[in-house]
Amino acid sequence: MNISHIEHIGIAVDNLEESILYFEQVLGLKCYTIEEVVDQKVRTAFFLVGTTKIELLESTSSDGPIGKFITKKGQGIHHIAFAVDNTTEALKKAEERGVKLIDKVARKGAENLNIGFLHPKSTHGVLTELCSKQK
Repeated sequence: MNISHIEHIGIAVDNLEESILYFEQVLGLKCYTIEEVVDQKVRTAFFLVGTTKIELLESTSSDGPIGKFITKKGQGIHHIAFAVDNTTEALKKAEERGVKLIDKVARKGAENLNIGFLHPKSTHGVLTELCSKQK
């Protein structure tokens, strides 16, 4: 597995519009895209900070992953995402090294990335996402 950089940090929020205002008006960042990922039941907003992105995640359904997370833990940091060359290959290598996977193969995520998650029980409590550009 070849990690090149932190791709983004995902933050679960109750209200995307209110959260965007905070990041823009208080922190001075600029939201450059808002996107809905229907199969993940989430709306996302992205900000670029240097070469790392901040992804705000608002659930579109209480039974979606972000809805469940907020119900259980409240708003806050949800995951950290690392950029890799090939998500499916990186997932296989992680599993070979004893890591429990949420995704066995890559799936489509926001910004047209291939994504896959490692289970936080195997990553010291940190939900870890691996991302690669679609080829």
